[in-house]
Amino acid sequence: MLNMLQLKRFALTMVVAAASSLAIAQSSESSTQPKLPEFTAQTPIDKSNKVIEAEEVAKKLANPVANMVSVPFQYNYFQNMGSNGQGSANQLIFQPVIPFDLKGGDNFIVRPVTTTVWENNINGYSAYGLNNITLETYYTPNTGTSTIYGFGPIVVTPSGSSGHFGSQQTGGGITGVLLDRTGQFTYGGIVYQTWSMGGNGASGTQNNLYWQPFLAYVTHSAWTFTINTQSTYNYDRHKSINPYNFTVGKLYIHGEIPVNYTFGVSYMGTKSPEGPSGFGGRAQITFAFPK
Repeated sequence: MLNMLQLKRFALTMVVAAASSLAIAQSSESSTQPKLPEFTAQTPIDKSNKVIEAEEVAKKLANPVANMVSVPFQYNYFQNMGSNGQGSANQLIFQPVIPFDLKGGDNFIVRPVTTTVWENNINGYSAYGLNNITLETYYTPNTGTSTIYGFGPIVVTPSGSSGHFGSQQTGGGITGVLLDRTGQFTYGGIVYQTWSMGGNGASGTQNNLYWQPFLAYVTHSAWTFTINTQSTYNYDRHKSINPYNFTVGKLYIHGEIPVNYTFGVSYMGTKSPEGPSGFGGRAQITFAFPK
């Protein structure tokens, strides 16, 4: 009986010792990892270490109005389009982010959005065309914290004469952004309101409210997991379109240029009468140019 008791005590001692060793090893490992600075809008990119640089660039890319030039090319696939649900569309969006330094930490951000569309068998119609071109601008004052906000005018151009690829009206309005970062998380939203400034409204008007809440998580190895919605409510149709997106990205540094590769899925929560429904796909490549 005594030997059995001693055996139990020995086993318990070994379990406690193993757990303690594991905790000490994890603590030692975490203490040897470089600690990133408090990440604000003005935090410079540290290029002395590729691992740190990748994480910092990935965090900045999670911010839609970061003080860094970025050039993304985004591809989207949509299905179940048209009155019979037999159509599909391929969409390519070019949306560079161009900051202008206003001194003192303030910035003026310009985001031109150009969208080209390949439509296939939408009510028997197949063609390639240019959608509306949107010019978003944001004045982002230096808050000295991880919180960023901005606002500015927005202009939307007509899409062309066919009416198949977007509204033929000109739009103008105001846009705003508010976001914060806590640890590895970046969260916030973009919102803008546009009003029609003239043009043919037969293929849709520019009286729209757009909102894009988002949540991104960036790992220390520069993986980014993002969930958002890009919703639009049209005041004339009294209807909103609500696509939900989930993407996974990984940032690599090729030579001196950081490049983020992103893949994901989308789901159309609600749709326009001829618009897509169900699941779709998304892929994106983003070139970053840190200062």
